[in-house]
Amino acid sequence: MSPRPHSVSLVVTTYNWPQALAVVLDSVRGQRHLPDEVIVADDGSGPDTAALLQTIARDFPVPLRHVWQEDRGFRVARSRNRAIAAARGEYVLLLDGDMVLHPAFVADHLRFARPGAFVQGSRVLTTPAFSQRMLADPRLRPGLWTGGIRRRRHTLRLPPLAALYFHLRGGAPRMVKTCNQGWWRADLLRLNGFDERMEGWGREDEELAWRAWHAGLECRQLRLAGLAFHLHHRERHQGGASPNDVYLAETRARRLTRCERGLDAHLAEFAAHPAPDLREGAARAPAQPLPSAASSRR
Repeated sequence: MSPRPHSVSLVVTTYNWPQALAVVLDSVRGQRHLPDEVIVADDGSGPDTAALLQTIARDFPVPLRHVWQEDRGFRVARSRNRAIAAARGEYVLLLDGDMVLHPAFVADHLRFARPGAFVQGSRVLTTPAFSQRMLADPRLRPGLWTGGIRRRRHTLRLPPLAALYFHLRGGAPRMVKTCNQGWWRADLLRLNGFDERMEGWGREDEELAWRAWHAGLECRQLRLAGLAFHLHHRERHQGGASPNDVYLAETRARRLTRCERGLDAHLAEFAAHPAPDLREGAARAPAQPLPSAASSRR
């Protein structure tokens, strides 16, 4: 039997949508197998997000850490790298701050963690109307026949069939999205994480996946388990092109395995000054009201 991770860090990216982040963190609270810590990778949100996290931390069941960077445009590669550098878990789950989790999400990912591979999960897409319902009711989850969703097959959790699919579908990167991924932290360190030259929308996740493939890591597809539900929002990009396409093309052409500007730039910072557990300060701070369902996006 393959070894399983002894500890897991859940990294959640966010940018100025505290209403969605509140629902996502509520779904973390309801996990059957809690992560060992949650790190919010914040790409420059305003004070509303920090206030929300202070409130949530008051009774959060595991360490909650906030790794913030200045808002200088879309720098999610750097934001994720800083959170991974701060992480203490042997395994890292990457999640976007608009992905609401099934209660078995963490347990499923840990069950399917394998040395020599990273795991790519799936998502259910929701309409604007159904997303608003989920924001208003954090415990609401769509089912197979629920209206207002797309990719409804991803509402099905069937662990025996998930295991069969998982073992049949390893290989080169495909359908790569960091909204739902599992990585051994040691592999991310070896690859040097995300390429921080990649700013603006797109390709930072696919480029990392190709470096992993060149380094001998399989992309394993997790279906019918590790379920998550994507809250609808206006997309930040138009069309399929990205300014980062040139970096992806370079990685594939040269079969690169490691980026020059990456994760290692942040390791010393968090070794010297670990990201604090917000629960320690929140116990002394007055509670703040949770945000309403309105959203602010780039």
